[in-house]
Amino acid sequence: NLAMLYYQHASRDSLYNGNDRVSNNVELKSDIGIARYVHYMDVAGLHIAPQILVPFGRLDAGKDIASLGSSTGLGDIILANTFFIYHDKDTKSTFGITPYLYLPTGKYSKYDDLNLGENRVKLTVQGAYTTQLIDRLNWDIAGDFTIYGKNDDVINGSLKQDLGFQVQTNTRYRLTDIADLRAGLSYSDAGDIKQNGVTTDSNKQTKFWIGTGISPTATTQVILNYGRDLRVENGFKEDNRINLRLMKVF
Repeated sequence: NLAMLYYQHASRDSLYNGNDRVSNNVELKSDIGIARYVHYMDVAGLHIAPQILVPFGRLDAGKDIASLGSSTGLGDIILANTFFIYHDKDTKSTFGITPYLYLPTGKYSKYDDLNLGENRVKLTVQGAYTTQLIDRLNWDIAGDFTIYGKNDDVINGSLKQDLGFQVQTNTRYRLTDIADLRAGLSYSDAGDIKQNGVTTDSNKQTKFWIGTGISPTATTQVILNYGRDLRVENGFKEDNRINLRLMKVF
């Protein structure tokens, strides 16, 4: 069993339309937490990991977009299950497939500009591979796609979104038996949005992160990462992001 608590603080200071920056006097901050429980088990000879994730937090807008206001509360609960379909003990390699089902349980109002919930069902399917390249150096790579349900509770119509996808890669170098250094890159394309007959081009983000993982005991781990967006199309650009993860094995 794993019990995990995530915290992410992110700030955004500019807004893009396509590749063009249309404002550098905006402020959008988010403080998001996620409580996550994972249980590992074997079913019919297959190793799986059913899990539940409960997001919560706050969004705050400022400067030129202060009129968007703020939002505090619960996000959409996520049900997931990892299917480990490949494992090689010699190379310490693992490949797993994880579907994530997002339920429309979060705080949402069509009259609010900022919402922690999306009022729609989403399904993300991710494939992830990890391996040890050489002694002390591990490499991870993952890709996923997201299918969006329709949100019928928007002003004067409904909201639909095209298929989204993301790819990411991460390396981890073990400094000691309890500490490592890590760095990664990701690219995401959220999919075009269609609302009331108007199509908004997809938000695209390229970001990086660096950080460390520390395991003070055999059953605990702390991960701390810092990152930001390298490039953005059609949306807010993150100037700073801090991620913290606490994990307990029991």
